Amino acid sequence: MKYAIVEISGKQFWIEIGKYYDFNRISIELGKQITLNRVLLFNNDGDVLIGKPYLKSVKITGKIIEHFRGKKTIVYKMRPKKKTRKKQGHRQELTRVLIENIIIN
Repeated sequence: MKYAIVEISGKQFWIEIGKYYDFNRISIELGKQITLNRVLLFNNDGDVLIGKPYLKSVKITGKIIEHFRGKKTIVYKMRPKKKTRKKQGHRQELTRVLIENIIIN
């Protein structure tokens, strides 16, 4: 089983070929290719490569499927005994990426 652990926008993701993942908004057009090069770890059927901090020989290619907004979360702030209440909603801008290939140089 091939998989990689990649850092994208400050978060780490376990990446496998043929699956799609939701990342924070990436400003690239729909249908374009994207290359992820911040690979921290790569496992090729038991042969594990660990980067210090990144692996320069491993690149991951993917395709932008869609841009969308995530599920709404409610932010409620209240100060007790002050009659101050603030209710606010937030929807995170996300990009869905289909992982196509893991390239080893």
